[in-house]
This record gives sequence, C-alpha cells and structure tokens, in this order.
Amino acid sequence: MKSKIRYSVIVPMYNEEAVIQETCLRLKSVMNRTGETYELIFINDGSRDRSAEIIREHNYWDPTIKLIDFSRNFGHQIAITAGMDYAAGDAVIIIDADLQDPPELILEMIPKWQDGFEVVYAKRTKRNGESKFKKWSASLFYRVLKASTDVPIPVDTGDFRLMDRRVVNELRRLPENNRFVRGLVSWVGFRQTALEYERDERTAGETKYPLKRMIKLSLDGITSFSFKPLKLAGYLGSMLSGSGFLYFIYVLYMAFFTDVTMRGWPSIIGVLLIFNGFILLMLGVLGEYIGRIYDETKGRPLYIVRDSYGIASQDWPAGQREKPL
Repeated sequence: MKSKIRYSVIVPMYNEEAVIQETCLRLKSVMNRTGETYELIFINDGSRDRSAEIIREHNYWDPTIKLIDFSRNFGHQIAITAGMDYAAGDAVIIIDADLQDPPELILEMIPKWQDGFEVVYAKRTKRNGESKFKKWSASLFYRVLKASTDVPIPVDTGDFRLMDRRVVNELRRLPENNRFVRGLVSWVGFRQTALEYERDERTAGETKYPLKRMIKLSLDGITSFSFKPLKLAGYLGSMLSGSGFLYFIYVLYMAFFTDVTMRGWPSIIGVLLIFNGFILLMLGVLGEYIGRIYDETKGRPLYIVRDSYGIASQDWPAGQREKPL
C-alpha cells in the first residue's frame, strides 16, 4: 500500500539553473531530518535555462523530487497555485528556489503546526542583499495594503509559509485569476502565527521580481482586497467639485462687485490641468478593476502543464476542484 505523504514542499522556479542544485540538496537535507514522508514539487514556470532539465535528472533517481513543467511563463503566484493543486501532503510548505528564504526554518515551522496552528508564515526582520529602494518600496506597499483592506494581511511577509491541508483545500476553491496568494491565505482565516527570521542574500542568479513585476503584484494585492481606491475617487471628486464651485462664486463676485479685470487664463489652465489629470487618474483606477473583471469572465484555465514527472493520476488529492491539465 502506498504510504501517505506528510509534507509537500512547493518550489516555484524561473531560470534558477545557477542555484537549483544547491536548493535540492538543502531541501533534501532538511526534510530528511523530519523522519517523515515528503515530496518536493518543483514548478518550472517557463524557464529558458536548464532548470527543468536538472530537476528531471534528480527525479530519475529520487522519487521524492517531482516536476510540473508549464507550457510557458504564467507567473510566480500561478506556479504556487499549481503546486497546491498537485500537493498531497498533510502540510504544504511554499518556498522560493533562490535560497533567500532558509530551508532550515521549515524545522521551526513544523512544531508550531503540530501545536495547532494551521498557518505558520515567515516574517522578515531584515532583508540582506537588497537595494534601499526595494526595501523602501516593499515596506510602503505592505503598509498601504494594510491601511486599504479589512483583511489583516501581515506586513513584511512573503509566500514562505507552512499551511495545513484544510487551508490548502480552501485556497484551491478560490478561482480568481489575478492571484495574491499571501492575501488569500489571510482571507481564508484559520489559526495563524508568525516566525521571524532574517532573509539571506541571493547565492546566485538575479531577482525574478524586477520593478515591473513588483508593480503588478502590488496592483493585484490592492485591487483584490480593497475597494478604497474607488471610494477615494468619490471623495476627491467631491472635494474638487466643491473647490470648483467656490472658485466660480469668487469669479462672479470679482466680475460684478469689483473693478479688477479677471484675465483668468493661467488660473483656468491650472484648474483644467488639475481636473483633467484627476479624471484620467480615476479612469486608470477604474480600468484596473474592469480589466480584472474581464479576466475573470474569460473562464480560461490558470495554467497549462506541458509535462509532469513523478506525479501520477493517483497523486491528485481528494477534493480537487478539477483535474490539472
């Protein structure tokens, strides 16, 4: 009879050839110390280097190492979602392949899970090897998100976490396309606790979250969990309309009750620029929300799997919303 898997480790990867060998070795070393059954599920998110080939070679002689190979790059959050779809463990651990999040911390997460916590997330106290701008922008994003939503999303946390099977099953019921996984984990609730650590510098390779992807992730987080930008448009619109009305009263007063000539061109141009800029800004905010509504109505699958290694049909977990493609 096939033994039940205790831990599933999800490792999304994108062009991690320089570090993936070391990632495998460290994860194997950590999970072997648990003394229980486990699987390492690597999701190749459209890598253009030898990342997938290296994992395939490992899978040939080690059945605990498995690979999901996407047909193209679908994004980090979708890769995590695919890993949860295929994971069969009682506890599911998400960790990036770049080793900035130390795999050894998993051994500290497990006791907290065994104590009854259903989510154990890693909270960064220090971010080594990152630029001041990235640290500042990340800190600003988390605090803006916290102020914008009623969902208590922890600040200074990434996707590195351990989740109970019940939490994963609930996450897999959420079908949205523009996913912000750490926000969804907070939204589903359950007992959650933090584990503080210092994030390491990358051992090799380059960041897979440049400014463009960071902005996309930020927009996904804010638009998925907050309507306050839309409400802000109403508040600012009311303020500007009130200011415009007061200015109109002032112009009438100066025209009828004083001898001052109202030349007006600079002030009119200034007011027009303010109002038109505000309108375009709010159209952009509305466009972000409408674009996400459009994505949801298409009904396309979140990802397409070109091939998988080490994962048979009987490995699909019970209760999955549909079979992976």
